[in-house]
Amino acid sequence: MTITSNRATIFSPSTSSTPRLRMEPTGSRRGPLDGGWWPRSTDPVAELPGLVLAIDHLRGPVRQLILNAQGWDSHPRRLGVAGRVIRPGYFTSQPATLLTAICDGGGRVDLLVIPPDTPRRIAETAMFIAAAADNVLPAQDILLAASTADPSATDRLPEDVWETDGSRSHLVAATPDRAAGRAHVVLARVSSFRDRRALKAL
Repeated sequence: MTITSNRATIFSPSTSSTPRLRMEPTGSRRGPLDGGWWPRSTDPVAELPGLVLAIDHLRGPVRQLILNAQGWDSHPRRLGVAGRVIRPGYFTSQPATLLTAICDGGGRVDLLVIPPDTPRRIAETAMFIAAAADNVLPAQDILLAASTADPSATDRLPEDVWETDGSRSHLVAATPDRAAGRAHVVLARVSSFRDRRALKAL
């Protein structure tokens, strides 16, 4: 890639990889998030184009990204993706665990961002929680919740086997069953805790 100024459009020198992404399949957002994303690195030029293409397919064309200013190797302001220019914005006010995509027509997609070095068991559980229709946890609380899931159920999954499940129109892990089970346990625990608090308030 060639960078001549802060206004230069930057293109990834390699083909976009399939992102490790899980999104709520119905698109009917009821909680604080639309899904979770586990990038493989902190290089935005390598990671963001594949994510943009996935969101394009699932929720419509992306025109802007809002990210936390920390945790990325660089801050490109113009990113070339599929023949158009995406304008990432980096803000200290944006939570480090949250990425927001603004799509054509004003739609938005809020994703949990999981650090690349997160253990697989925790990352996959966190993505399931973030994409659950009944999730009520904000992005900043999900990694902690995922880390409390039963470690005895840890999966030993193949390295980065991800694919598009066309029947449900979202990207999924190839063998997600135990991660989904751990997420269900966490969400049930959160729901039970909220119910107990509501009863005490009566």
